[in-house]
Amino acid sequence: MTEKRLQAFAAAWAAWARRDVETLMTFLTEDCMYEASIGPEPGTTYVGQDAVRQGFEKMLAHHPGGETRNGLLFICGNKGVMGWISLWTAPDGQVVEQRGCDIYEFDGDHIRRKNAFRKTWQ
Repeated sequence: MTEKRLQAFAAAWAAWARRDVETLMTFLTEDCMYEASIGPEPGTTYVGQDAVRQGFEKMLAHHPGGETRNGLLFICGNKGVMGWISLWTAPDGQVVEQRGCDIYEFDGDHIRRKNAFRKTWQ
């Protein structure tokens, strides 16, 4: 793991946590891919900067005002994993906590692929 890759990964995560999509996009490759954890199929896949930007905006709008906290982080070669906790308030006022992880693939110090997974509840 290069120190530069780890710093870029941490900065990209910070941009996601503060919902700053424009800054986040600067850490992705032109041919980036985002495999969302929500959508009409078992998640929706977005390819390319424009589509990925739209996917990120859609995901962040899914829980407006929500908060995301990072957890486990590791990088090995050109792969990385980030565990996270997402908190938001449901319409009934209950605070919902959901856990998940994202698996990343890097091209140099930029993110080429973000594949998101989340635990669901019933």
